[in-house]
Amino acid sequence: MNTDIHSDMRSLIIIPCLNEARHIEALIEKLGRAIDELDARIVVADGGSTDGTQEIVRRLAGADPRILLIDNPKRLQSAALNLAVKELGFEYDYLIRIDAHGDYPLDYCQKLVEEAIDTEADSVVVAMRTMGFSAFQKATAVAQNSKLGNGGSKHREGAKGHWADHGHHALMRIAAFQAVGGYDETFSHNEDAELDYRLKKAGFSIWLTDKTAMTYYPRSSVSTLFRQYLGYGRGRARNIMKHGSMPSLRQMLPLAVVPIFVGAFLAILNWIAVIPVGLWAFACVGYGFWIALGQKNPYGPLAAISAMVMHFAWSAGFWLEILRFRGRRVAS
Repeated sequence: MNTDIHSDMRSLIIIPCLNEARHIEALIEKLGRAIDELDARIVVADGGSTDGTQEIVRRLAGADPRILLIDNPKRLQSAALNLAVKELGFEYDYLIRIDAHGDYPLDYCQKLVEEAIDTEADSVVVAMRTMGFSAFQKATAVAQNSKLGNGGSKHREGAKGHWADHGHHALMRIAAFQAVGGYDETFSHNEDAELDYRLKKAGFSIWLTDKTAMTYYPRSSVSTLFRQYLGYGRGRARNIMKHGSMPSLRQMLPLAVVPIFVGAFLAILNWIAVIPVGLWAFACVGYGFWIALGQKNPYGPLAAISAMVMHFAWSAGFWLEILRFRGRRVAS
């Protein structure tokens, strides 16, 4: 990166975290070059860690005043970004969002700034490559990297750089972020898609870059994966109810999972009722074996199980939030 040309553009690197003692020091050290080359500051917004994360960050901040630890009492990632921008954003041009439990190339932040300057985009988003360590994580990564788990999402699969409606949040012009009011802190999940909707509606531009990407590590158990996608489903439902936007086709298909699953209980009256849920299960398992045979990936069959957990949880979260919303309206 040519620091002489871009030295007038300053970046605020924000890391929301909670109990990330195992990862935080290595992550901050990896971002060291970005601090120098982007005239940047790293802000760790901690949601109340009890595992020593805060002590590690304080030690690093003592050695480098460009590293700052702030408290995030609301504990949400959205609140962490809003708080950091409110307290420090006036000094910087860009915010760069870093997830504490991910991994990044050494020049990740630099590439983001280059893309923002070259494209004049208000937001630069990235593809998210998923990988795991345990057998279940590896299987979930296979599912999330495939159409079975991501439905063909461009920011999951990666694509040639293009203007987009949504992607994994990476860099945003602080002026644009502030103009639309930042993240909606009532969203615990899907807050990025909700913000992207408001950015686009306000006339701001979003560029999905192919110059860099992040690596994401999926949940390591069925229960944590289920809770994560339950939250995603709730977040998508809240987005629809807030903005009146229709879900895409790739999102509408998983929505049917819980209804057809519930409908299968009607098999006591007519066996035909079990056919839809059987077809869904057969399609998932069949795709998993295709991955195993066609791609020579031994985690294919287990990936089918992960995908079924993701589909069911996402659908359940969506319908639970819809029913909760309708219940509030009836009560009022």
